Amino acid sequence: MSLKDKLADFLFRQKPEQAPREEVPAEQAPAVESAQEPAAGEFNPALLELPSEHPLYRLYHMRRQESGYLPTPRICLDEDGVLPKEIVQRERERLKTLLMSKCSARLREIKGKNKRGKGGKKKEEEEEQLILDAQPCFFFSADKLYAWGIVFPPVGYGAEVSREMLYQALAAQGILYGVNTHLIDRWAMDREKYLHLFLVATGKPAFDGANGNIVDSFPREAVRSLEVDEFDRVDYTALNLIHNVKQGQEICRLIKPTEGEPGRTVLDTEIPAKCGKSVPLPKGRNTEISEDGTLLIASIAGDVEFTGRSFQVKPVLEIPGNVDFSTGNINFLGDINIRGDVLSGFTVRAMGNIQVAGVVEAGSTVEAGGDLVVVKGILGDGTTIIRAHRSIFSKYIENSTIYVRENLQTDCIINSQIYSDGEVLVVSGRGTIIGGRIWAAKRINALTVGARSECRTSVMLGGLPCTNFEYEIVQRELKMLEMELEKLECQLDSTGKSSLLDKTRMKLSLAELKLKQLESELADIRIETEENNTGRLECGIAYPGTEICFGDEILRLRQEHRKCAASFVRGEIVVT
Repeated sequence: MSLKDKLADFLFRQKPEQAPREEVPAEQAPAVESAQEPAAGEFNPALLELPSEHPLYRLYHMRRQESGYLPTPRICLDEDGVLPKEIVQRERERLKTLLMSKCSARLREIKGKNKRGKGGKKKEEEEEQLILDAQPCFFFSADKLYAWGIVFPPVGYGAEVSREMLYQALAAQGILYGVNTHLIDRWAMDREKYLHLFLVATGKPAFDGANGNIVDSFPREAVRSLEVDEFDRVDYTALNLIHNVKQGQEICRLIKPTEGEPGRTVLDTEIPAKCGKSVPLPKGRNTEISEDGTLLIASIAGDVEFTGRSFQVKPVLEIPGNVDFSTGNINFLGDINIRGDVLSGFTVRAMGNIQVAGVVEAGSTVEAGGDLVVVKGILGDGTTIIRAHRSIFSKYIENSTIYVRENLQTDCIINSQIYSDGEVLVVSGRGTIIGGRIWAAKRINALTVGARSECRTSVMLGGLPCTNFEYEIVQRELKMLEMELEKLECQLDSTGKSSLLDKTRMKLSLAELKLKQLESELADIRIETEENNTGRLECGIAYPGTEICFGDEILRLRQEHRKCAASFVRGEIVVT
């Protein structure tokens, strides 16, 4: 016989007829090889370790007794490591339960045929009853995106698994999408075709669309802090409070949402996808949206500011030189950028930020609704009043009254009245506070406080400094109105007297009402300060003549203190 005939005879010859062997109990069967045990020190979460009494091993032993050899079962959800870990973790227990159910059903089917064959029928009928073909079984993931397959071996002279049998079983289960045809084509000829789990089909997951997004061209939060260089100098021009924008310039850009990409299950049903959510452009005052709806642009030239919900453009008033008789007093709703000085006797008021490239001279008044930057410093004569509803940054401050709602940062303070609801920082340059009264709600930090000449320097902490400053102003205003009312009442009766009296009385009543409100606020804060005062003084040197005040408590330094810190502890001022 030729080699070709021998090979054909080996491959296609039929098995000799023999009676089916009796089932051997699992406890009497030979031990199962530990082929599915992972290597030492390794753990494969995709590999299911089944107990020896599992019905799968009973099917394995039955087939092994019939055929003489069968590779050890291997139940692994992800042989190639392509599935997401969360899918493997989620499907492990489900697969265990389903596998137990399928294997138990197969064993019941075999036992049922055996019982029917032992009812006194002929031998030929008994053999007929014990024939069971190979059985492909399939398991689906919970989302129907993955399908695994396993083939139970035939019993007796049942038909072996074939390519056609596998495709028929897939069609019967409705597995039509994402089928691994390469695997199916070689499965029937594979050495491990029985009792091995294979990933037979993979669906297409749905991808939700990305939400819309805003890409800003200007910062939403301004960082108002000055950096000290290696020479202990601060560049006050580098704060850049005003973000200039030209008319028609882009402020921010809209990234439109994307549509979702639907997926498909292995059963060839569509998985719907969500479209991304759109976000509105933060349109504020003096801004407009482009025709295609993707850009927010400035409708005027000015300063870009984010108000918490929207971008707005505040008009910027550019003063190329000094504030003097050529400009007069300035009262502006936006930001002001002054290239020169604010000369003596002039007033500058703005709803936004004010930036002065030069000096604020004696006798002038500056009030900013935002931040104030004075690059060269404030040189007053005792009548200069500076107000800022945010922070103040100045090279130096001398003989001036400063009212600041947030923080004050400067190189030097001389003989000035400072009221700050935040912190007073004098740590760059000379870092000196000499004379006057410095009142901060939170903290005062300076290199030097006082002078060797024991110049009286008052440092106050806690409370509401700005409210107290307003209280003093209203008190002075009230006294002036009372004096004015007395003068008017002493005048002879005239047509203008009655109208002036009415106006003065109205102003007086408003001032009295405001004074009562401020008194109430100050009374509340005094009680709070007595109970818990968190203010703190930190300085490198504090000279004699320095007064440290916490509410009504006053401590006068009699000697020099170096690297000291003062705080209010249990009703006493403690200097360490």
